[in-house]
Amino acid sequence: MRPLLGALLLASALPAGALAQPTAAPLTVTSHTITAGQPIPKQHTADGENISPALSWTGAPATTRSFAVVCEDPDVLLPPANPQPFVHWVIYNIPPTAQGLPANLPIDPTVAMPPAIAGATQGPSGFRRPIYRGPAPPPGKPHHYHFIVYALDVAGLPSGLTRAQLTDAMAGHIVGQGQLVATYERRPPTPGR
Repeated sequence: MRPLLGALLLASALPAGALAQPTAAPLTVTSHTITAGQPIPKQHTADGENISPALSWTGAPATTRSFAVVCEDPDVLLPPANPQPFVHWVIYNIPPTAQGLPANLPIDPTVAMPPAIAGATQGPSGFRRPIYRGPAPPPGKPHHYHFIVYALDVAGLPSGLTRAQLTDAMAGHIVGQGQLVATYERRPPTPGR
């Protein structure tokens, strides 16, 4: 009787729906130009062309109504009062039929998204602009960039969401998740050059 009573007390202390929250299906995230655990090619960084990479994913459950993608650097935590990974990209409202993102998405918010992801919305990054902004870490050590893909059971999220606002909007709606993690490093300048 006591184990049952303990379980009932624990269940009553949890937030509503916490016990019913399904586990997110694992998504496989890949890219033609970015390899997991390897340096990000210069074309996708602020030292190069700064173009968004093409990403592909598989494994989304049938309940998926949209996708969201975030790129963040947990090696830079801001602000000091509430440290969060620095955000390089936020894009969501990606149609459920999409199997990825094409490279070089528009940086002008007035330009339409490619047809395969029509309706997708870019939110402001840590640079306060709704665009992809590639790696540009300070010299010294490699930084890790997480391209996180979320399959959601909701669609039509409002435009202009930051990473934090998107996280709130996705709460309880993530039915699949996966990531591709790669690195980028700037070398310190060589003395005398």
